[in-house]
Amino acid sequence: MNSPASHFCPSNLPPPDKDEKSTVTVVICTRNRPVQLRKCLEAARQLVPGADEILVVDNSPGDKETELVAQEFAARYTCEPIPGLSRARNRALNECNSDIVAFLDDDALPCNQWLHHILKPFDDPIVASVTGDTFPLESAISKNLDPPRSLSSKDPQWFEIATFGGLGYGTNMALRKAICAGWKVFDERLGRGAPLWIAEESHAFAVLISRGYSAVHVPAAVVLHPMKPRDIEREASTSFSYWLLLFCEFPGHRLDLLRFLLRRLRRKRLTWPRDPQEPGEIINSGWRMYLKAGWAGTLLYLRARKLKGT
Repeated sequence: MNSPASHFCPSNLPPPDKDEKSTVTVVICTRNRPVQLRKCLEAARQLVPGADEILVVDNSPGDKETELVAQEFAARYTCEPIPGLSRARNRALNECNSDIVAFLDDDALPCNQWLHHILKPFDDPIVASVTGDTFPLESAISKNLDPPRSLSSKDPQWFEIATFGGLGYGTNMALRKAICAGWKVFDERLGRGAPLWIAEESHAFAVLISRGYSAVHVPAAVVLHPMKPRDIEREASTSFSYWLLLFCEFPGHRLDLLRFLLRRLRRKRLTWPRDPQEPGEIINSGWRMYLKAGWAGTLLYLRARKLKGT
């Protein structure tokens, strides 16, 4: 059976190499969504080249239906009982023994050459993370995808690019296992199921780059993902919390952060690629929203701060 994603993937991409050097585990973190998980696993099983292993991390004490779906596709199943997407991803990194660990959301559909394109940059040993483009389900995908772009601490704007979506998102990313061993790559205060429910992948990218590694974004590594409804007030307060976290955790880049936020408040376009480019609904909401988000976001950050290291 053809993958639901295969009909929407670029048709002019080069064929995959026959000799893939690195071993790879595809990780799918899930929680109480066996229907979406089955569709994701169907697509993951049709990847060319295929993964050496598929690992399903159930972010719950355990669910029999989810486990049966994983078994149906010969995927290894494990549980992370404490809620939080960052916890589930850290659990996956601890359990995998492959060279590369690639992540998909359980409602995402990778195009069949996704692994081929997301693995290629890891030929450079300094590359710690690779991401690809994410399109809405059943959207028209351009055949003229941009070339890969690399980011390191030598780039003047690396901090804002890494921390504000310039490298892509966690539904479509891969990490080098050796670099991730022995520490929690994903801050467990961030991400779905955590107090600050955004930006766990962007924070991780920034930490990796600050340690001297580089990150690569490969537009040809395409994943399809459904659009989700937005709660602008919650998004605004959580974003404010995230800004406070960045301000405190990256003291050497406080001026970079403030300059970036000031440019966004002035509705300046970004000088680097990101989707979307426009300032967005939060920036356009006005001072009443800013004040409300600032108060709620500060309280949220103070609560989340207590969780560091737990």
